Amino acid sequence: MNEQTAPLHIKIDLSKCCGYTSCAEAAPDLYKLDEQGFAYIDSETVPFGLEAKAQEGAASCPEGAIYVGEMRPD
Repeated sequence: MNEQTAPLHIKIDLSKCCGYTSCAEAAPDLYKLDEQGFAYIDSETVPFGLEAKAQEGAASCPEGAIYVGEMRPD
């Protein structure tokens, strides 16, 4: 059972993204790749049921370029 009550938010720090694509491999429904292989997201709010995938994708980034958390990023 999912205990998450508040929505999770995602933010990608594009200055840190190096195009490793590991986030998109881990969670292709959340993390997309542009023509140059850099990550982007369609929405800063994680859809219900994809919280674990959002965290997995963020954890897979070797540059730590992805924030996933309850606080809305600036």
